Amino acid sequence: MTRDTTDASFENDVLVRSDTVPVLVDLWAPWCGPCKALSPIIERVVDATEGAVELVKVNVDENPVIAQSFQVQSIPAVFAIHNRQIVDRFIGALGESAVREFVDRLLPEPSEAEKLVAAGDETSLRRALELEPGHPAAVVTLAEILVGRGEAEEALSLLAKIPDTGEARRVGALARLAVTGAPGTTGGNGQGAELNQRLDALLELVKEDEVARQELIDLLETMDPEDPRRSKYRRALASRLF
Repeated sequence: MTRDTTDASFENDVLVRSDTVPVLVDLWAPWCGPCKALSPIIERVVDATEGAVELVKVNVDENPVIAQSFQVQSIPAVFAIHNRQIVDRFIGALGESAVREFVDRLLPEPSEAEKLVAAGDETSLRRALELEPGHPAAVVTLAEILVGRGEAEEALSLLAKIPDTGEARRVGALARLAVTGAPGTTGGNGQGAELNQRLDALLELVKEDEVARQELIDLLETMDPEDPRRSKYRRALASRLF
């Protein structure tokens, strides 16, 4: 997450927020070439933390009070604030690997459950769910393992316990297709002509047949995102329903 702050909003945007997550304060100016080089790098790296670290940008020309409080003599200057204290800093435009190392130092240590999820085997995943019932990554990963060995009903039961996400929908679709015995998709292009015929047949039924509609949605959900048929049949489905 990235936002701009001012002398007036700095306390809420940075100090108060830092009680919850580490906040990077990027001091920059429009005339600063190295600032322009650093900006997309630091934004990209912070975005990759998915909210675990936040970025606040300060135009020092427009906000002299903030600049003076940090006693900066050159920019770009980046300060890491956590619990209202400066915990780290760097001056100048670093490369992406160095910025990533800097940001990684601010991330909290993974929990025991997260370490077990990273291991990825069934025993570890089930132990992770004992420690943190409903851990989304543990549920999705375990559910996919279960689908792969024919235990789709248990997979669906697990998935029902977590919020809907893209990965949860994909694995849920695989599980439903397995339960109904419907042919799934394989690889980047599915099953070629056979899959095309199945999609066309389902498309003719979707308006009146809820089971056919769900199977079509599930087949599309399990297809490679780059497969052009995915968007084609989704548009066709929407046109049939609406």
